[in-house]
Amino acid sequence: MSKFVIEGGHALKGSVRVSGMKNAATPILAATLLTDEPCIVENVPRIRDVERMIEILQSLGATVAWTGDHTLTVHAGSLNLKTLNTKAVGAMRSSILLLGPLVARCQEVTIPEPGGCIIGNRPIDAHILALEQLGATVKRTNGSYHVTARALRGSTVILPEFSVTATENLLMAAVLAEGTTVVHIAAAEPHVQDLVRFLNTMGADIDGAGTHTLTIRGVKKLHGAEHTIIPDQIEAGTFAVAAALTRGKVTIEDVVPEDMELVLLKLQQIGVKLTIEPHGDRAHIHIAATFPLHAFRLQAFPYPGFPTDLQAPFGVLATQCTGTSLIHDPMYESRLGYVSELVKMGANAVICDPHRVLVTGPTPLYGQEMRSLDLRAGATLVIAGLIAKGETIIHDAEILDRGYEKLAERLAALGAVIKRVE
Repeated sequence: MSKFVIEGGHALKGSVRVSGMKNAATPILAATLLTDEPCIVENVPRIRDVERMIEILQSLGATVAWTGDHTLTVHAGSLNLKTLNTKAVGAMRSSILLLGPLVARCQEVTIPEPGGCIIGNRPIDAHILALEQLGATVKRTNGSYHVTARALRGSTVILPEFSVTATENLLMAAVLAEGTTVVHIAAAEPHVQDLVRFLNTMGADIDGAGTHTLTIRGVKKLHGAEHTIIPDQIEAGTFAVAAALTRGKVTIEDVVPEDMELVLLKLQQIGVKLTIEPHGDRAHIHIAATFPLHAFRLQAFPYPGFPTDLQAPFGVLATQCTGTSLIHDPMYESRLGYVSELVKMGANAVICDPHRVLVTGPTPLYGQEMRSLDLRAGATLVIAGLIAKGETIIHDAEILDRGYEKLAERLAALGAVIKRVE
């Protein structure tokens, strides 16, 4: 077990490069199972969820090696489902992404109920519906899912919700199915688009990325490919909030502004001064906070709406805004747990129901001893610690390793007084 110890009150200054996106890395690594040829994936974040996915791929018989600081080479020449590391699967929510590629390549797979952060009920009904529409049979026994399909066939699939991982599983299953699959109510998030780019580079035939209708024309075989993972817009947004609240001056490098248009617009409406500087096919975002900050209304919504993964960091931002802010997250009923921790630190916030919170500010925050509740809540409490008076201790720091690479070291390089104690 480990903890962060933070001394608040220090402005962040300098430059930080955004890592590759966690939510793009895991499905793309799962997609390497669709071919028996080597794949090279660059800009891979060195985080725990990636390490777990590597463990899972290796347990299936794939050869996985770091061939650069952030480059992985994966060769799934032959697979053995009997040696699947079920413990690693059960510990990570995104392991559900194994269903699509393994049923497509091996015609069957059995995996336990996936784990992950406790942020609310996240059933996999949409995944089951999608695979069944392609001809798969799904049975659930003793907490595990057994999926079989002698032959997957293209179909018209209407997803019951904008499920990112169900869309990704469906994409990976349909690329090797016979015929054409048309997906309605598909997720359009940047990491879904990135998966489509990778699959098409492997030889898939997919149209409609970035829209809510996807057309997948099945092919008989995919080949190896090289791909660079997109920057993590959630990490970029997290650093932007931290820079603004500490009244710092930070340049966030290697960002795709088009992937976070609503986030940047909301920051500007709140009063955060930011400029976007084109830099090759990416951009640098310069953050310079201006006070007072203004209260706001925010609703998390599927892309291109405001991302649910940034709802919590904007919750701590609301504590320093003048007036009352309303934050509504209809997607998960247990994602407001961080609010009670902010109240302990001095925030004036009222949880109206499992999906809505009212935050009135500005209020000073004071250091407390707390626990990381989940990945995004943990990052939020770190931000709160950066602006709190006195010392803040956040236990279960390893939870943040799931999605943030060397967070304490990168914040310290910007001037934060933060250390990690094992």
